[in-house]
Amino acid sequence: MADHNLERLYDAYASGLFHYLVTFTKNEADAKDLLQEVFIRLARGLKVDLQNEQAFLFRLAHNLSIDWLRRRKVRWDSEEQLLRENENGGGSVADPDAPRLAGALAEALKTLPDAQRTIAQLKLWDGLTFEQIAEIQNIPLNTAASRYRYALEKLRTLLLPLYKELK
Repeated sequence: MADHNLERLYDAYASGLFHYLVTFTKNEADAKDLLQEVFIRLARGLKVDLQNEQAFLFRLAHNLSIDWLRRRKVRWDSEEQLLRENENGGGSVADPDAPRLAGALAEALKTLPDAQRTIAQLKLWDGLTFEQIAEIQNIPLNTAASRYRYALEKLRTLLLPLYKELK
């Protein structure tokens, strides 16, 4: 793959891929390693589906994550540390409730099954369509949509008391 095309893909998708990979690994170091593996494979000549390069890259990241989970077996020991680093690294906060909300959301997300959590990540933070999510995760479109709906229902139920308290 030409260096300029690899650079363009990295600039366009690395951030979203990284956040998606963190949903699997639960820590930045492993997510960075997997992200690096994605782009190493591209640099070595893996052909990108240019018609839907975003879905292709997320599918590649998804497959590498599944392989990582199978090899790793022990996962997500440092989620609390990552959450603290994100809260402390943000500098000044305009909304005094933001750290509390972020913590509550992180805790709520941890309660979701893996399949629902990854779909919520792809839909809410990466802005992918259900069609793209279904393609990335190799699941039917209706399954992607229903997992997303279940994730939102559970998040709504878990976060409603805090919402009412802060309102």
